[in-house]
Amino acid sequence: MSASDLPRQANAVILESMLTCPHCGFAQRESMPTNACQFYYECRNCATLLRPKPGDCCVFCSFGTVSCPPRQQERGSCAGT
Repeated sequence: MSASDLPRQANAVILESMLTCPHCGFAQRESMPTNACQFYYECRNCATLLRPKPGDCCVFCSFGTVSCPPRQQERGSCAGT
């Protein structure tokens, strides 16, 4: 059972997300930083460099199964907007 399968506590923040490459479809579980945005991510399968979609603060918000920690805590985006 993974952390995403467990009921979420009121203030619990999930720190792992599955990033899926929109180019090749490869998915990889990654740990999310709690103190910074991750603007770039290189796909481990096809080496495509992922960048956030317009309006998203990081690659986890654009391509992950779980939003970044600041968005989970409803603090806006990683960038403080």
